[in-house]
Amino acid sequence: MQYRNLCGKEVSTLGFGCMRFPLLDEDTANIDEKEASRMIHYAVDSGVNYLDTAWPYHMQMSEPFVGKLLKSGLRDKVLIATKLPSWLIETTGDFDRYLNEQLKKLQTDHIDYYLVHALKDSLWGKLKKLGVREWLDNTLKDGRIGIAGFSFHDELPVFKRIVDEHHWSFCQIQYNYMDTGFQAGTEGLEYAAKKGLDIIDMEPLRGGKLTNNIPPEITGLLEKSGLTTTPAALGLRWVWNRPEVKTLLSGMTTMEHVRENIEIAETALPGSLSGDEKDLIDRIRQIFLDRIKIPCSECEYCLPCPEGVKIPAIFSIYNDLHIYGDEKWARLYYGMTVPEDGRASNCVQCGQCEENCPQQIKIIDELKKCTKVLESSA
Repeated sequence: MQYRNLCGKEVSTLGFGCMRFPLLDEDTANIDEKEASRMIHYAVDSGVNYLDTAWPYHMQMSEPFVGKLLKSGLRDKVLIATKLPSWLIETTGDFDRYLNEQLKKLQTDHIDYYLVHALKDSLWGKLKKLGVREWLDNTLKDGRIGIAGFSFHDELPVFKRIVDEHHWSFCQIQYNYMDTGFQAGTEGLEYAAKKGLDIIDMEPLRGGKLTNNIPPEITGLLEKSGLTTTPAALGLRWVWNRPEVKTLLSGMTTMEHVRENIEIAETALPGSLSGDEKDLIDRIRQIFLDRIKIPCSECEYCLPCPEGVKIPAIFSIYNDLHIYGDEKWARLYYGMTVPEDGRASNCVQCGQCEENCPQQIKIIDELKKCTKVLESSA
């Protein structure tokens, strides 16, 4: 196992994300604790020392399960990370209330890495008014948390502002070879690093989309490349190639995932990707991009829509559906991230957006397609 320095501590380059444990049935709260425990113990015995959980994971059952593992003898072997459920905070007193509950669930007296979870513009403004920055400083002093950071889900300008508005030690961003311009992206990663923040990467394989249901064009490209590699190895090593990334989180669901990722992590060195491997990844990326249906560059010239339709965001989700072929996830993500008053079905066909679109996209027609696919319950 390789290790990198994360805020003064030696952390395994592979972190265990506790959001996708194996299940006993279709209920995401019903963790297969026996198998999940076997997987984590194997990972820890192999050198993984960073476990990442959060309040909502597995319908609030991830933290209690991880707490059982910590109590059974793992606490001194791992660094534990969890997150403040930002969206649930309504009063200043809620900061302590949720943290103290998490300490009970995790059966520990301190959390090594504590993140303000899933920050976006509206949440950050609300939390600042409630005094989250002062609360973090006080909580660091009383020892309940060891190091403070944040995870992020919004646009680059918001990311930069959040980085600048507090003395964070680290941040957690979504980053992979398909998401170099998504949310914080490469520019955000480099901006945070220059400001002295260490980086934790989530979704290095885009939730498995870079390894599951691989298009035959990519399978053929891998076979012809002459390189002994896999989609997972290319995706993980692409992230590890960046020295700014101190650890990446993998939400491993099977023992096979654990073994494979640990083996790949043995070569998790910055700057270790060969020229041939970089070229192969670029070609794979292009194959994925060629599956895009709507040529939207997200320039936002179409905004604001008089009806509030979130045109670029909708097109991005629709394109992802066609790139990765995961219709179920696309509908779920659409429902979670696009508010009802901003959905495609709210288009009244006024045509203002089409007049302003530099790509000359037939936005009205495309929104009809998005409505049919993303707002269908089928």
